[in-house]
Amino acid sequence: MKIKKGCIEAMKCVCIIPSRYPSSRFPGKPLADILGKPMIQHVYERVMRAKTVSYCAVATDDERIAAAVRQFGGNAIMTSERHRSGTDRIAEAVSGLKLIDSDIVVNIQGDQPVFDPSQIDEVAAPLLQDPSIPMSTLIYKIVREEEITHPNAVKVVFDHDHFALYFSRATIPFVRDGENTTDYYKHHGIYAYRKDFLDAFTRLPEGILEKLEALEQLRALEYGYKIKVVETIHDSIEVDTPQELARVREFILQGKAL
Repeated sequence: MKIKKGCIEAMKCVCIIPSRYPSSRFPGKPLADILGKPMIQHVYERVMRAKTVSYCAVATDDERIAAAVRQFGGNAIMTSERHRSGTDRIAEAVSGLKLIDSDIVVNIQGDQPVFDPSQIDEVAAPLLQDPSIPMSTLIYKIVREEEITHPNAVKVVFDHDHFALYFSRATIPFVRDGENTTDYYKHHGIYAYRKDFLDAFTRLPEGILEKLEALEQLRALEYGYKIKVVETIHDSIEVDTPQELARVREFILQGKAL
């Protein structure tokens, strides 16, 4: 495995980008053009700017995506078509990388082409600092009011030690008394897992709450695992529709994506 300069030698931190071609709202999304590059290339190049990452690869079951990744010089790992989630795809991808149990695997979705590279470092930091933490993820204080009620913006509540209590597509917490106010936090789909936890997580049966909300992180909570949440100051546009793709292009043209 080629190690990028500046990584933490004592503990490997690799990033895997799960990527599928089919999509009910946006088929072929990973290969959508953004100013002359496929979207998956924008994500990959930003990952490689993170200080913590020693290796990056795209995990996919589609040869078109793999070919596009190899064309820009990236690593592509072919995986099964039968995975129930991106996390399962990542687990298969890292199985051939000769990682040890304490190594860290970062999961970033291939539809976040303008995320800040420092977010990779932020999400990995708790696992680098505390070997007892199995999993971490990023959260962001909501500033766009429409996201408070929108089901695509997943909300999260957490305890005093910044461990997640619950994730929901509903508005949580619910403020019963109109005189009270609160901050709302949304979940960014950027995770870090300890390698041994990733293996254990993918062997767990689907959780009831996970199935109801269609949120795989709830599987960890249902089975008693803790998820450390890290607040980031950086928002990230997730591209689920062609309209959001146009927003990303404009975002880059205006120089808002560094």
